[in-house]
Amino acid sequence: MGLAFDVAGLEAYMDEIFPQVADDFAVDALSMEGITMRLKVAERHLRPGGTVSGPSMFALADVTVYALVLSRLGAKALAVTTNCSLDFMRKPEAGRDIIAKGQLLKLGRSLAVGDVHMFSEGSDKLVARSTMTYSIPPER
Repeated sequence: MGLAFDVAGLEAYMDEIFPQVADDFAVDALSMEGITMRLKVAERHLRPGGTVSGPSMFALADVTVYALVLSRLGAKALAVTTNCSLDFMRKPEAGRDIIAKGQLLKLGRSLAVGDVHMFSEGSDKLVARSTMTYSIPPER
């Protein structure tokens, strides 16, 4: 199984199905090995103290694995998150986007499992890591 989308096609499809967050995320790179996504950090993503909020980093992890699943299965927007583990390692650097590097650990008929490592743009220090599991609905 190859890729169902290239970067432009994946971004366009995600913008179509999730217009409410289209301005928050970008796909920087996509290959069979994985995906690199970006949270375009804005004032709304910050919490007191000037750091990126946990819910914003959760959203980045979630959308990263969702995009990975779509990149393999194509335009099937029905997969849903069934489990998440998220470890916060250090405070993200202020004023920088968060970069997520994701890879699929398993893509089966009914479940997909992905791993995501998040960094402040320009840094190699891990700010968070997540494992996400998605349920893939059966074909009808």
